Amino acid sequence: MDRTRARLDALWARGRRFLGTDLAIMGGAMTWVSERHLVAAISNAGGFGVIASGSMTPEQLDAEIAGTIALTGKPFGVNLITMHPQLMELIDACAGRKVGHVVLAGGLPPASALQRIKHAGAKAMCFAPALPIAKKLVRMGADAIIIEGMEAGGHIGPVSTSVLAQEILPHVAEVPVFVAGGIGRGEAIVSYLEMGAAGVQLGTRFVCATESIAHPNFKKAFIRAAARDAVPSVQLDPRFPVIPVRALVNEGVRRFMEKQREVIERFTRGEIAQKDAQLEIEHFWAGALRRAVIDGDVENGSLMAGQSVGMVTKEQPTREILDELVGQAVALLAARESAAG
Repeated sequence: MDRTRARLDALWARGRRFLGTDLAIMGGAMTWVSERHLVAAISNAGGFGVIASGSMTPEQLDAEIAGTIALTGKPFGVNLITMHPQLMELIDACAGRKVGHVVLAGGLPPASALQRIKHAGAKAMCFAPALPIAKKLVRMGADAIIIEGMEAGGHIGPVSTSVLAQEILPHVAEVPVFVAGGIGRGEAIVSYLEMGAAGVQLGTRFVCATESIAHPNFKKAFIRAAARDAVPSVQLDPRFPVIPVRALVNEGVRRFMEKQREVIERFTRGEIAQKDAQLEIEHFWAGALRRAVIDGDVENGSLMAGQSVGMVTKEQPTREILDELVGQAVALLAARESAAG
């Protein structure tokens, strides 16, 4: 078994070196969920926790980073949304606390943001939804790429993880590439590592960690759900685009459909301008994730979840989750060795 574990360590050696961790497993940045307690638990167990800054102010982020440092001496990162109006100040907050890795999400980052991160001595990690964007990000100075398929929870793109991996992994060798979206078991981790990934990122599997502050109702919804229950939001009219969000279907999702229908009918009758109609649709979910994660309103809040939610069967310590994933990966490699004689 030690020899097989060494084989796994060799497969993700590049990712481990880049992150400075025992395991090349990143925690996905989930707003309201990926805060100091879960982030520190992932890092303390050998993985790489990532704070989800969401809409935090620089002052709030500084406090969250400080709180995380108080709970772990291991490496962790911070996820920043590129559209945040104070992006540069958030980068400065990370630099002030000597955060080693900054993840830029939510769109192509400005070159100035990458330069600011690197000038502070940190590594910049960026999401790439297609090969040309991955190559552009590398040219811009990204130190690592994350590719995330549509199986993931929250805001998603149109392409599956397996297709993105085939499209990007063989053609991006200059920097480490981490794969995310729908990963829930160790066997899948091995498959992406063998395709050339440096490591992986998982979010949904950690929602029901003992250390996660998600409301018990939120965790129960995850434990009860099957993969097919996590579906993308539906856009009713191309004139009113809706960025797809993968979440568990509940009363809130049904009401969102009704809201779209009602607003579109009012626009068609000339009772509301198109811009105002679009804003009404976009504002429907304001605060909905917090209502579900923190307040436990799982009927009206947003239950963002990846399709790997079907593999979440109980609440368990973060270390146990990571041990399971590693155990599954090692067992697969051992079985192959045995079959090969």
